[in-house]
Amino acid sequence: MPENILDIGITIVLFFQNLGDWLSSPTQFFTFLGSEEFYLFVAPAIYWCMDASIGLKVGLFVMLSASLNDALKVTFHGPRPYWYDLGVRALSFESSFGLPSGHAQNAVVVWGTFAAALNRGWVWIGSIIVMFLIGLSRLYLGVHFPSDVVVGWLTGALILWVILKLETPVMNWLNQNNPGMQIIIALTVSLILILVGLVSRSSLDDWTIPSSWVQNAAAPEAAPIDPLSRSRLVSSAGAFFGLAAGAIVLENRGGFNVRGAWWKRVVRFLVGLAGVILIWSGLGAILPRGEYLSALSLRYLRYSLIGFWVTGLAPALFIHSKLAESKRNLGVK
Repeated sequence: MPENILDIGITIVLFFQNLGDWLSSPTQFFTFLGSEEFYLFVAPAIYWCMDASIGLKVGLFVMLSASLNDALKVTFHGPRPYWYDLGVRALSFESSFGLPSGHAQNAVVVWGTFAAALNRGWVWIGSIIVMFLIGLSRLYLGVHFPSDVVVGWLTGALILWVILKLETPVMNWLNQNNPGMQIIIALTVSLILILVGLVSRSSLDDWTIPSSWVQNAAAPEAAPIDPLSRSRLVSSAGAFFGLAAGAIVLENRGGFNVRGAWWKRVVRFLVGLAGVILIWSGLGAILPRGEYLSALSLRYLRYSLIGFWVTGLAPALFIHSKLAESKRNLGVK
């Protein structure tokens, strides 16, 4: 990104930050609504308790978007405002590159998917407002230039448009294959996402992170930057495969219906969330971390298990414990 555009962006970021500290809490809230942690929380809630179809779409699409965003960030390898200018306060810390904004991109994909599924005017209006505020929050927090956010919105809109156009024909094609082949296809897509990310990194073999970025990002209380880490890429691709595989296996065994008493839905969510936390933090505590092959492979496995638990194992447990019923038992197609 040309320096004159970055300098203009710094001026805009400082304008927002100079509006006052009263914006800190609201912007932290809206940035949370665009975080992968929030989607990790809300997608299972929708899948287990509201609408399994919408929940599955949200989960798959955000992981697809996150994987593509990782590759785009590395391709553009742009700085974040607080890396570029010490005058910017780092009110949040990020270790990845800035362009395009993952929060802005994923917000359009996720909230757009939700709005398209419900297809109501007020839902579209509310979703667009949330998308806008999520992007705006990233400016105030000092982690994105305006150009990062705009490109993130546009990229998210393109991904959403392609997804909505291809969803029906792709699903019709997948349904012509047996479950085993469907799982192989999901695994192949997952590995392609990783390959795209690795190819984007190979283009930077002779590139070195500017020392000024590293020094500025190493200001007091800031987390160290690691923009070429492959962990994020592997996590998203692994979760994508797990979500898809779990849904395929469950559907082949009769499916899952979310209907039921309110207390059953609450128990489903609590039990399911406990499983997510157990796999995520439990295995995370004992498995090795790092950028070497075995650690990344085990990370892929861990996130695949999280996805498989959400869409496959947890619903099977709900059905077995009478917290839910299968679509087959209810005669639902």
